[in-house]
Amino acid sequence: MRAFPERRVVVTGVGLITPVGVGTQATWRGLLEGRSGIGPITAFDASDFTVQIAGQVPDFDANAWVGKKDARRMDRFIQFSAAAADMALADAGLPSPVPDPEDTGVLIGVGLGGLGTIEEAHEILRTKGPRRLSPFMIPRLIANLAPGTVSMRTGALGPNLGSVSACATGAHSVGDAARLIAMGDAEVMLAGGAEATITPLGVGGFAAMKALSVRNDDPQGASRPFDKDRDGFVCAEGAAVLVLEELGRAKARGARIYAEVAGYGQSSDAYHITLPHPDGRGARLAMERALRDAGLAPEQVQYVNAHGTSTPHGDAAETRGIRAVFGAHADALWVSSTKSMTGHMLGAAGAVEAAVCALAVAEGVAPPTTNLTTPDPECDLDYLASGARQGPIGAALTNSFGFGGTNASLVFKAV
Repeated sequence: MRAFPERRVVVTGVGLITPVGVGTQATWRGLLEGRSGIGPITAFDASDFTVQIAGQVPDFDANAWVGKKDARRMDRFIQFSAAAADMALADAGLPSPVPDPEDTGVLIGVGLGGLGTIEEAHEILRTKGPRRLSPFMIPRLIANLAPGTVSMRTGALGPNLGSVSACATGAHSVGDAARLIAMGDAEVMLAGGAEATITPLGVGGFAAMKALSVRNDDPQGASRPFDKDRDGFVCAEGAAVLVLEELGRAKARGARIYAEVAGYGQSSDAYHITLPHPDGRGARLAMERALRDAGLAPEQVQYVNAHGTSTPHGDAAETRGIRAVFGAHADALWVSSTKSMTGHMLGAAGAVEAAVCALAVAEGVAPPTTNLTTPDPECDLDYLASGARQGPIGAALTNSFGFGGTNASLVFKAV
């Protein structure tokens, strides 16, 4: 039972910056069309790397969003956060500065933080010495400057914090922000996640773990969740910010409502630093708790946006977890992984996929899983491999799982 069932939380604004496009509609339409945002790395010279592909955000002009002076003082993940927050507020019909600053908060998480800034600063330290380090180095790289910057830009005086839980970060941010509203600590929250780690350290580090696809000759076909020939995930960057509001407040101002944040579940695998438990027990617990929080039976969910990273162990374990939760209804579920098109945006992924679920509920259409050409017998659900599917979606669930065994599931339903 929800602790504060009388305070319901809804999504009234969405801002998306992804490899598929800059802007919510650009990303959403691209996903429905099955368009990939993955290509050769251009952010740095990757010719000596075993992995030479990534999901990079195209045509992002930070100066246009935050101004040339401030852009120089922000790592790319902070620039993404600020721009996505501006998009979300505009989409929600809210001005900036926000009209009720004391009742408005910000919760934006990041998985790794300013790797690019760290690399640049280390090179300056190595070649020019400590006196040449910028006084903005630390503010550029620390994770909580994503929500901090958004708070300062919007004047939001409510809760101001960031979560860090690897690839579950974005989902935890949305779920925790919704609970802040449910508990009465805020009326409006700007919630989401960001990441910008297409850097030598970021790509090289994941490649050293053998976690990434090495399909350098086929970038758009490299991320292939649930496919028998999948060989790892594709690093990507981006951000998503959602405007969450207390339902009564949203209705009173005549806001458009995408969906209700109906349930939130968390768990741990308690198993391995990078691998999920083989039977999907952590995934199962998170999904069960999210459904319980939403007060929904498994049969009331039509669509699942899977974590689906395209790793051999992860996709199979998630499939087992879904079957354990949904039972016979699992065969009727629509399941897809939008990471097949975006790549894995790490700390931003869960927030982007939360937005996808809210949009799917609002528009009655679920995006596909691309590149699924050779079904894996261990992955035996309906993954929408033939394209986007239209139909009423009364409730949708999204999964996000991170290194260290951290798991989060969110349920969105129609209002």
